[in-house]
Amino acid sequence: MGILKNRFLIAFVLLFALPVATVTGNNSTKNPAPAGMVKIPGGQYSMFFENKAGKTMKVKPFYLDTRAVTNAEYLEFVKANPKWSKSKISKLFADAGYLKHWKGDYNIGDAKINHSPVTNVSWYAANAYSKWKNKRLPTLSEWEFVGNTPLVNDKRPVEKVILDWYSKPTPATLPVVGSTFKNKLNVFDMHGLIWEWVYDFNSVVMNSDSRSNSAIQRDLFCASGSFGAANKEDYAAFMRFAFRGSLKAKYTVSNLGFRCALDFN
Repeated sequence: MGILKNRFLIAFVLLFALPVATVTGNNSTKNPAPAGMVKIPGGQYSMFFENKAGKTMKVKPFYLDTRAVTNAEYLEFVKANPKWSKSKISKLFADAGYLKHWKGDYNIGDAKINHSPVTNVSWYAANAYSKWKNKRLPTLSEWEFVGNTPLVNDKRPVEKVILDWYSKPTPATLPVVGSTFKNKLNVFDMHGLIWEWVYDFNSVVMNSDSRSNSAIQRDLFCASGSFGAANKEDYAAFMRFAFRGSLKAKYTVSNLGFRCALDFN
């Protein structure tokens, strides 16, 4: 896990592509979104790799938290579910880095990070929190769709914002949620604060090298070529696919957190 502590590598792991999101609807509804969430209208985005269905992925309407889950919010979850505390969590569900930045089981320690995003949480923990809130983790497609929506009051392409972020080290104390970029869907911090778990983070599994693999798995290795890529110059995306294979559900990382989603009925 040491290599995954680096922001640059985690960026590759979590971002499935750099798609261009196209919204096919508006953000209004007769029924208001649940508190702290916003309705994400249906739409489509351009995928990194070509596939039988074409180069776009459709996304159905859903709700998404406007901000990532904070340390204070996660503390409430731990208090209500002691088995997810630092000392009691099963080693099956989190590695030794779980909540390592907290002082104790029910003590965050530094009040300055109460409203900063919770990190050092595993996929299992993030999934459990989401269920406790009667929500779920967003899918990879949902996260990518929202994450690549144009920003508010920033004319730079989202890709430029991401690359600028890659080049900067993670601060010792993470800023509070809602303090970085806001996009045109009224969602904060999709880039510039932390990386986030998605429900199907391991939906592409690479279990051998490019010499023996076939189909799309082979095409996504850096040394294999770019036969299936929609954008053959997007070298970073090839790296992301390679590094994603290093992430497991029990892993915890100091700049990896999450936000919740909810189906739209």
